[in-house]
Amino acid sequence: MNITAIILAGVVVGATGIVIAVLLGIASEKFKVPVDEKAVAIREALPGNNCGGCGYAGCDGLAAAIAAGEAPVNGCPVGGAAAADKISEIMGVDAGDSVKMVAFVKCSGTCEKAKDKYVYTGIEDCVEAVSVPGGGAKACTYGCTGFGSCVKQCDFDAIHVVNGIAVVDKEKCVACGKCAAICPKGLIEMVPYSAQHLVQCNSHDKGKDVKAVCQSGCIGCQLCKKQCEFEAVTVDNFLAHIDGTKCTNCGKCAEKCPVKVIS
Repeated sequence: MNITAIILAGVVVGATGIVIAVLLGIASEKFKVPVDEKAVAIREALPGNNCGGCGYAGCDGLAAAIAAGEAPVNGCPVGGAAAADKISEIMGVDAGDSVKMVAFVKCSGTCEKAKDKYVYTGIEDCVEAVSVPGGGAKACTYGCTGFGSCVKQCDFDAIHVVNGIAVVDKEKCVACGKCAAICPKGLIEMVPYSAQHLVQCNSHDKGKDVKAVCQSGCIGCQLCKKQCEFEAVTVDNFLAHIDGTKCTNCGKCAEKCPVKVIS
């Protein structure tokens, strides 16, 4: 055994390792991606649902946007006020007023109240159902198909189909917006949690046409608008709408509604 050769080989291997380590160290410094400490801290303050309700591609995207000043500190609908307070401390700004929002389904056409044009047999998916002639089996082309595409999208078990229409559990809803995004008829909107009076209809047909297909549809009579002293009720294209930010929950509009479509 040649001791000199063994020592020489060890020296060569050791020297090679040192050179490689030095080169890796230099490369890591040269190509190091800067880390925004604020973005990291904000990401830890977010709930991590990655629901996309904030408008960004997950919590990482929102954290980066907030750190860059491109999104508000209360931009996470899931984290709510608690997350906003933590993030405002990190950013050194005031969180501002954060209004809790929830999803609301603008349809009250249950199985007993809404008529069907035919018996639908096929894939039980709202997006697929509205692609068939007439936009689905329901006689009201604006109404909820009741196949629950919104239910499948909800990660919080906050929406279910009850008696033919989707119904939101306000206590579980975090206003991520996934249900609203998937609804092919645009029936779901985000409203203030505190809103007690909302128009549970989305039909823009004239009164007589609404009555022909549903017992609980808005007929555009404008009686609710005339009753409101706070300009919270508007009627556009035969459909009433209540602005939750203006409504004082006095209930006069609901009392006057002849079809009792204001929930």
